[in-house]
Amino acid sequence: MTSQLAAHDATTHCHNCGAAVTYHYCALCGQETTLHVPSAGEFIHEFVGHYVALEGRLWKTLAYLLLKPGLLTAEYIAGRRVRYVEPLRVYLTLSILFFALLKVVGPQLANFDDVPPAKAAPVATAGAAAGGDSPSALSSALAVKINTFMAKSERERTRLITTGFYSYVPYAMFCLMPLFALYLKLLYLGSGRYYGEHLLFALHSNGFAFAMFSIMIATSYLNIGPLTFLLVLWLLLYLPLAMRRVYGGGRVMTGLRWLVLAALHMLSMAAAILAVFGLAVMN
Repeated sequence: MTSQLAAHDATTHCHNCGAAVTYHYCALCGQETTLHVPSAGEFIHEFVGHYVALEGRLWKTLAYLLLKPGLLTAEYIAGRRVRYVEPLRVYLTLSILFFALLKVVGPQLANFDDVPPAKAAPVATAGAAAGGDSPSALSSALAVKINTFMAKSERERTRLITTGFYSYVPYAMFCLMPLFALYLKLLYLGSGRYYGEHLLFALHSNGFAFAMFSIMIATSYLNIGPLTFLLVLWLLLYLPLAMRRVYGGGRVMTGLRWLVLAALHMLSMAAAILAVFGLAVMN
């Protein structure tokens, strides 16, 4: 204790920002004034507390996210934020967990067992030889890429599709969040809601979807059929319930908005996944 007090007495300026300090923490940047090399236990606690957020507020956040549709978004908009994990962290954590589970125990993404390798025959070479960016030249280049892909072995084609999926789809799903929020903005024109509020709702609702898909993967792996059915049912009911809690409105209009939103988002995801598969074929 004496050595710690002496170390504190000798510390008159913050090691981080250089400001004058009078006690255990800097008043400007918040860093501790008494520094020491952390023990293994302290390091693990810091990692868990600051990066994984396995504290009381995590369990409260997850409980509200999974069981109370729209409540986290409503709480955040109302200004009650410190008691919950940040929306972006929730989304990123649950999406990473989902793709990790999908990679380990999920279904095979591609199967070319019944498709024999094709010969890479030249297709429309005249258009390619002509050069330029004409439609015929672009279609010829695409045909050559497809033939080259199909000429690869079954294992190599499966590897390219799988690698492309796990390399790009998580980023594609994240990039769809602003588009999801834009759909909400258009569906609730005149509501007075800011775009940031719609983006917040997008992060929470899609984070919930990733959590449900992760649970579904686990239950399907464990062959718990009835539970999987209940999870699918809750997944379908969750979004319109969340929309009513956050945006208000009647059941009929909320249902119509939900159908439009779900259709637009499904089309966006399908386009993103097709684009990823296209990148895998073209590379």
